[in-house]
Amino acid sequence: GCGFSFGKTPAGRTFEVAEVEQFLRDKKIGPLDGFRSKAGWPFTAEMVIKFDEETKNYKLEFDFGDDKNGETGEIIDFSGQQSLGPCPRCASRVFELGKNYVCEKSVPTNEQPTPSCTFKTGQVILQQPIEREQMHKLLETGKTDLLDKFVSMRTRRPFKAMLAWDKEADKVNFEFAPSKFPPRKTAAAKTGTVKTPFGKTVAAKTAKAPAAKKAAAKKTPAAKTAKPKTPRVAKPGAGLKPSDALAAVIGAEPVARTQVIKKLWDYIKAEGLQDAANKRAINADAKLLPVFGKPQVTMFELAGIVGKHLTAE
Repeated sequence: GCGFSFGKTPAGRTFEVAEVEQFLRDKKIGPLDGFRSKAGWPFTAEMVIKFDEETKNYKLEFDFGDDKNGETGEIIDFSGQQSLGPCPRCASRVFELGKNYVCEKSVPTNEQPTPSCTFKTGQVILQQPIEREQMHKLLETGKTDLLDKFVSMRTRRPFKAMLAWDKEADKVNFEFAPSKFPPRKTAAAKTGTVKTPFGKTVAAKTAKAPAAKKAAAKKTPAAKTAKPKTPRVAKPGAGLKPSDALAAVIGAEPVARTQVIKKLWDYIKAEGLQDAANKRAINADAKLLPVFGKPQVTMFELAGIVGKHLTAE
């Protein structure tokens, strides 16, 4: 048989049907965002289908352009590059890296081997190239000019939008210009007709005139008033419950997975547990040993280890 296959959710991002069709037709797609590395960091990449000489079959691969080192943990050197502006998350410098714009603290560097920021956005978004000048404007003013070459993945139609930093969502988002024209009156309002969901036109119903006064008005039973439903209140702090071993490090309250990684890093840095010779390695102390299950792990193993110590409430 052929033997070719690939998963629906590579690196934590689920394919849409339209994306799969394009991917199989063109043998490449992207850049796409929404991927997450083994260490839990978000990243953007193209995907390609390449022939593997070793297995004699085709396989799926990520294409990071020139920024492969950033995803494998290799040290990145930004010397000689001009910053585009301050990172909207941490105010550090933002540079070009491969096919992305990244915060200098979102990748390993000599000054900071362990990434501490997540700001990263593609140089091409939905087929719209994002030029250096536009990224500089976003970083300095909060948004780009109105760009007109975006193409919807769902409808395949082009659309216009600005890119803006969304502080609440903690990412770059679309912002649409307000309409210049007031909403038009519908044909139904002019002609007294309405459209059904299937496009059939029927005469609009008119309210009946009240009946003439009668000698004695009929008594109508009082309408029952429904009691308003009490809105469901979400339990505060709902999340994942840490195991006893993990709770000894980050606390016993329920917590989101992303917060677990952050709290672990806060503890690792506070206790100075990064290996002096290899900054990507973490030495376990008495509290971390029951969590890691061995004396030393790498930063890329953290996400997998944490998953074994979290259970749904």
